Amino acid sequence: MPVRTASSKTRDLLIDVAAGEIHRHGYQGANLDRILNSASVTKGALYHYFGSKQALGYAVFDERIAKLIRDRWLSPVMMEGDPIGAMQGVLQVFHDTSDLDSVELGCPLNNLAQEMSPLDEGFRERIDALFEEWERGFAAALALGQSKGRVKRDIDPETTAMFIVSALEGCFGLAKSSRKMNVIRARLNAVSGYLESLRVKTKGR
Repeated sequence: MPVRTASSKTRDLLIDVAAGEIHRHGYQGANLDRILNSASVTKGALYHYFGSKQALGYAVFDERIAKLIRDRWLSPVMMEGDPIGAMQGVLQVFHDTSDLDSVELGCPLNNLAQEMSPLDEGFRERIDALFEEWERGFAAALALGQSKGRVKRDIDPETTAMFIVSALEGCFGLAKSSRKMNVIRARLNAVSGYLESLRVKTKGR
């Protein structure tokens, strides 16, 4: 494991604090003074690592939001030949651990897609690429599941993966406006039920 220097720790801290600020207030509403105060870092240090607020925002996306999607959704699904069970497992974690604050804040990827895609080409390209990566990962996992006899052969992995990602992001987006835990849990259960319909039925299931 590489040794983290004081310089890299400061940079990581700024990204972590900025990620929280952007998640809560949006990119446009994110306040650099709040970020600096929370991180106990000077403005000079901020501009040493990031030449602009935009550069900081891109770093948050590249190093935190993209990593979140890969770690939370792609890694578990690609680790085994049962993508349905893996996806349902992630949904169950959301079902069991989500609180009202996290529901109200929404998905950081979805938030930035809605806010910044029309306004900033750098964000739009990053967001689009990450959604495509997410869909490709799910499609590959579904195809692997088909090869192992766990996913129905009559589905198209690519279009099914697109639908699943769209359904998930729809759940998290709608949850922000409903602000009701029972509503988000019901929607997650509905997605889980759809996933179950893709599974090859075996004796005992």
